[in-house]
Parts: sequence; structure tokens; C-alpha cells
Amino acid sequence: MSNKKERILLATEKLLAEYGFHGLSMQMVAKEAGVAAGTIYRYFEDKDDLLYQLHDHILGYVANKLTLNVSDEMPLKQRFRTMWLNIWNMATRGDAPLINRGQFENLPRRNNHEQRLLEKKMFAQVDRLFDEGKASGQFKDLDNEILSVLSLEPSSCLARKHMKGLVTVTDEAIDAAIDACWDAITKH
Repeated sequence: MSNKKERILLATEKLLAEYGFHGLSMQMVAKEAGVAAGTIYRYFEDKDDLLYQLHDHILGYVANKLTLNVSDEMPLKQRFRTMWLNIWNMATRGDAPLINRGQFENLPRRNNHEQRLLEKKMFAQVDRLFDEGKASGQFKDLDNEILSVLSLEPSSCLARKHMKGLVTVTDEAIDAAIDACWDAITKH
């Protein structure tokens, strides 16, 4: 990815986190990215295309962070714990402003077959974790998306509440939360 395109995407993410969709203009993005307004159109057809590509960019970033230091050779529980903590660390460090503000879900996205294949590819390591857990009889026989909601997504929710000061989460509480999330998807 070119440096200018990356700057435009990062500027868009920052501005969306600050001002939301309605307050975003291409001129604001150009100024924030330090590029001429016309330069944006070398990389993006229009504002919608910019937002679509931002969605994909953020998803790719999250997928890379989520699977950092995770190997398919690791035991299931170690992979799960590493992924859970990767989400926690990303959320508590403010690595992704839109994710942390909950605005990512509202980003427009292409809803087509190619988009679903791209997302499946990005999160293939997570799918392998759940598929292996189900195949070995350790995990409940639920759709991988449901397993993810029950087990990994609580990490970002808890991190947001921790960052807002709504709840204090100690290291012991993190360990207990990871165990509770693991218990939510494993057969007893």
C-alpha cells in the first residue's frame, strides 16, 4: 500500500472517530492526511469507496493483531488465550480508534460474496481454532461466528468498560474472564 493511501485511510479513521460520518468531508480527510483533495481520487472512487476500503483496512489490521504470536501448533486453550489477550491489548492501548468507539460496526461495507471471502481469509486462523475445537469434541457445535461472539468479543467489551473507568479489571479478573469465555464455548 502506498504511503499516501495509508495516510488517507488513517486520517479517515481518525476523523470518523472524532466527528462521525456526518461530519466527514473529503476536504477534511485531505487536510488531515496532508495531501491534495484530488490525490484522494487516485486511490478511491468516491467517499463510499474510501469507507469500504477503510472497513477492509481496519479488518486486516484487527486480524493481524488478533493472531499475533498465535500458531496452529499451539494447544487450543493457549491459542484462545493469546487471541483473547491480543484483543484486550489492542482495545486498552487504543490501537484502533473506530473499534474502540464502537463505530466500526456502522461503517458501510460491501455485502457481497467477494467481501465474505476476504473476511473469511483474514480470519482463517480464528476459524481453524473453532473448527479444530469442534472436531476434537472440546467446543460446542455452534457456528464459528456464534463461538466468536461468546468467547472473543467479550474481551473488547470488557476492555472498553475498563478504559471508561466503569469497571476495574485486575490481572486476576482478566484470567477469570478468559476462563469464563473459554467455558462458554467448551463442552462440560
